[in-house]
Amino acid sequence: MRARSLSVAAAAAALVLVQPGLAVAAADPSTTVTYTVTSGALTLSVPASANLGSGAPGTRISAPIGPVTVTDDRALLSASWTVTAAETDFTSSGSTIRATSADYDPGSITTTGTITTTGTPVTLSNSAQTVVTGSAGVGDNTATWNPTVTVSVPAGAVGGAYTGTLTQSVA
Repeated sequence: MRARSLSVAAAAAALVLVQPGLAVAAADPSTTVTYTVTSGALTLSVPASANLGSGAPGTRISAPIGPVTVTDDRALLSASWTVTAAETDFTSSGSTIRATSADYDPGSITTTGTITTTGTPVTLSNSAQTVVTGSAGVGDNTATWNPTVTVSVPAGAVGGAYTGTLTQSVA
């Protein structure tokens, strides 16, 4: 009886080995999976307006102007960008205070994603100057700061409401 059980087991094992589809294939089939990571733009958002307050001739008027944000959605392996700022002269009813009477200080910078930022306080002028740089970025990232603009009001300034345009750009 024992010999008969062994021969039935051997026959069953032989059937499994020769049955197509039951044996392990020499090369399992595979699927190539692809996808695309989309990329976007490099953008800058700034406050539409800012009021620094008031002060007498010979004093300094200073206030944060509101959040400035760089959004880098370019999804680059090695991302960098530069923000510049330029100021027009401040005017009031025919009186002018030069742009160089104003300073721009980015202060602290908050980031998301991978980016190294450096802020540079500057004396503003009619020409664009670098105020914040982003380097060593990977993928998408953002940087936000609330710069303080300080105007040194000349001792001979004429009273009135002065207006100038601060232009910030990113590249």
